[in-house]
Amino acid sequence: MFTIDLQQQQYKTYILSDETAGSQLEVVPERGGIITCWRVQGQEIFYLDTERFANPDLSVRGGNPILFPICGNLPDNSYTHNGKQYNLKQHGFARDLPWEVTEQATQNQASLTLVLNSTEQTKAVYPFDFQVVFIYKLQGNTLEIQQEYKNLSSTQLPFSTGFHPYFSIKDKTQLKFEIPSHEYQDQRNKEIHRFNGNFDFNLDEIDVAFKELTSQSTTVIDNSRKLKLTLDYGKEYPILVFWTIKGKDFYCLEPWTAPRNSLNTGEHLTVLESGASYNASVRLTANFF
Repeated sequence: MFTIDLQQQQYKTYILSDETAGSQLEVVPERGGIITCWRVQGQEIFYLDTERFANPDLSVRGGNPILFPICGNLPDNSYTHNGKQYNLKQHGFARDLPWEVTEQATQNQASLTLVLNSTEQTKAVYPFDFQVVFIYKLQGNTLEIQQEYKNLSSTQLPFSTGFHPYFSIKDKTQLKFEIPSHEYQDQRNKEIHRFNGNFDFNLDEIDVAFKELTSQSTTVIDNSRKLKLTLDYGKEYPILVFWTIKGKDFYCLEPWTAPRNSLNTGEHLTVLESGASYNASVRLTANFF
């Protein structure tokens, strides 16, 4: 049985449930359209810093933040378009703006449709008309996010997009990674390193990008929780970013359509013609064993 409930917490929160499977999804549209919570068999899959979440002046650290119209940061937070310089902060603005719920459904699955439209506020930093439509789908132990990006401008629409999921973890040494790549690039010094399936969690911070993916599926096994997490993504996501901080109970495994600074470099940048639309999909599956 699938249900969707609306609760007034600090923010209006939509709770999608698959009662038969014992899974739940919590979505907060006005706080960047974010999924804050995903439970499978009563166990929390995502990490959430509740203090940061409660402060609207701080970016959310936890859940599954949306990255649009850029992934990562730009040098000096700036880019140039048609000879004019604009400022755009790290990961763009979609994760900070309120989204509008336009549809709910509970037949065969629980699904919630959210929309983000361009405004005068967004056009001050990103001079384009657009519409982004997300459909969050919960069924059993699977969370799927279908997306559509529409160019409503009379000119081309350049963008990148992605997700920044924070996965809860108590003991990182119990993690086993099956990432379809043999190398990664350190995001800070740009050095390329071979990847043997493990990270050095004694480091204060790990921030790396896998750019040579050989398949559209990645698996992380948490032996301490007996949890196998599978991330499936379309070919529109050629990059996976891994990020974690020492002493924090999370790791992030992030599908990106383009690397940092692509708005300036053009690397893997998606460019939509006027009136065109672009579809993408990401699916997360949590299996306890």
